[in-house]
Amino acid sequence: MSLSLDDVKRVSNLARIEISEDEVRTALAQLSDIFGLIQEMQAVNTSVIKPMSHAQDVMQRLRADVVTEIDQRESFQSIAPKVESGLYLVPKVIE
Repeated sequence: MSLSLDDVKRVSNLARIEISEDEVRTALAQLSDIFGLIQEMQAVNTSVIKPMSHAQDVMQRLRADVVTEIDQRESFQSIAPKVESGLYLVPKVIE
């Protein structure tokens, strides 16, 4: 895909970015390099490559889903300033 100076100016206008003529030329060169790299990557045949979820062959360690702590809600709420029906009451901060 080839870009022109007008394309870069149009994109900068749409993005509400003020850009000088020198910056337009620099951006055009950089964007052209990026699009060239994308074309090179799209030219590679990846049909025989299986998708992978991670770059390395790793497995997540699993553990048993069991409760390891005792319920301390009552003791925590006993020191709270305001509690109602098992919920902490806090002052309204948004009007």
